[in-house]
Amino acid sequence: MTPSATKDTAKPTLPNPYARARFRMSAAQFGQLPVDGRPEAALVGRSNAGKSSAMNVICNQNGLARVSKTPGRTQLINLFDIDDTARLVDLPGYGFAQVPIAVRNAWGHLVGGYVEKREVLRGIVVVMDIRHPLTELDIQMLEWCRDRLLNAHVLLTKADKLSFGAGKNTVLKVQRELRDFDPNMTVQAFSAHAKTGVDEARAKLSEWLGLEAPQAETDAG
Repeated sequence: MTPSATKDTAKPTLPNPYARARFRMSAAQFGQLPVDGRPEAALVGRSNAGKSSAMNVICNQNGLARVSKTPGRTQLINLFDIDDTARLVDLPGYGFAQVPIAVRNAWGHLVGGYVEKREVLRGIVVVMDIRHPLTELDIQMLEWCRDRLLNAHVLLTKADKLSFGAGKNTVLKVQRELRDFDPNMTVQAFSAHAKTGVDEARAKLSEWLGLEAPQAETDAG
């Protein structure tokens, strides 16, 4: 094959739409959310599961979502516009122990209302530490998704903390449990540190939001 033919048949590189995500607003109440009809995909998980780090890596922006060393610090719904077509939503983390009961109750009211009532919500990425998956609160979140017939994708973060074999076994175990819980739910391993599973996560979000998935990159091993 000639060099010119190789050039002509090469597939063009598709840009990463999530790199264009920009902070829109924070909402403390359901009634403050935008009503422009843009489809949304949300990320939620335990406050120490690496949700913000995952969102930053998916969007290829280090400071998009705040990475706090204090679990439970962010108690607002944070919205990020992707151009004028779709939106990512960073929901407050759950499972935080060092906050008043009133704050925990407020979390349940805010996030529960969003999950149950938000008509433009297309799916939820439930972020779990691969070393401690499917906690009681994780299962509660998945039940909310199942009851509302929402798409749900489990992101098992910090996969670099386990060996390849141990990580694969955990993914298979969670996959089996999800199959009995709701066969439409999916799961993958992910590492913000090693950039593992980033393309798969982007593809899932793009499927929900109707965006063209960027060209796959080679994950760092």
